[in-house]
Amino acid sequence: MEIIAASQSIVGPPGLEIDPALTADWLITFLREEFRLRGFDKGVIGISGGVDSAVTAFLAARALGAKNIIGLRLPYRTSSPDSLEHAQLVIDALGIEGRTLDISAAVDGYLSHEPDADPARKGNVMARMRMITLFDNAAKYRALPIGTGNKTERLLGYFTWHADDSPPINPLGDLFKTQVWALARFLGVPDVIVAKPASADLIEGQTDEGDFGISYARADEILNWLVNGYSPSDIIEQGFDKAEVELVRSRLAGTHWKRKLPTVAMLSQSAIGESYLRPVDY
Repeated sequence: MEIIAASQSIVGPPGLEIDPALTADWLITFLREEFRLRGFDKGVIGISGGVDSAVTAFLAARALGAKNIIGLRLPYRTSSPDSLEHAQLVIDALGIEGRTLDISAAVDGYLSHEPDADPARKGNVMARMRMITLFDNAAKYRALPIGTGNKTERLLGYFTWHADDSPPINPLGDLFKTQVWALARFLGVPDVIVAKPASADLIEGQTDEGDFGISYARADEILNWLVNGYSPSDIIEQGFDKAEVELVRSRLAGTHWKRKLPTVAMLSQSAIGESYLRPVDY
């Protein structure tokens, strides 16, 4: 008797749709609890004019009260004027305290010793100078720095190591970029911020999707399959473009080091952060 094996159909990962009201409530609760546990009342956020920092500020203001949030605008001399304007829209909409601290002199002071620095190095210096400013203002106000990076950026390694990822808490780190946009619309972030092309604004004319070579919508779909355990061949079988799948897979695989704390050489059973099973990193 011939035995025919039943073909296994691919179920697919959970969808990317979120319940924005439930998500907002959970993240507000998360922020309140983290601040309580750490003994802080105030938070400081770098307000870039982009959707991620805007959503973070909207959540933090609801969680802690507008009077307890300090929003920093940290322009470099080549920053887009729109970025400053949109950051001020967030500050004004929420009624939080705002400060504008131009980082140009500090960045240029260092780069004067490195005249051959390429745009990527210059961008990293700007990002790290912004984080120095954020943490120093946190000390000034006795506030906790709040991170703004989303899950897509983290998985693709699209951030400056020990800069964007440095704040000790991050409400958006498990939300894909397309989910952040959905949450932004629910929270009432100004449309001009939600609708504009995402950009790190480190290089004039730069956009995230231009750097990626793929749209956020497509990248999020592919990442969602990959982090839920599906192989590239599984994803391609579902009709995804082979080149796009490989682009996302290679960035995901090549940036593990950016999602890890420094690796410590273990000499004892009590090595800090190394003595237990390591957390999953996709």
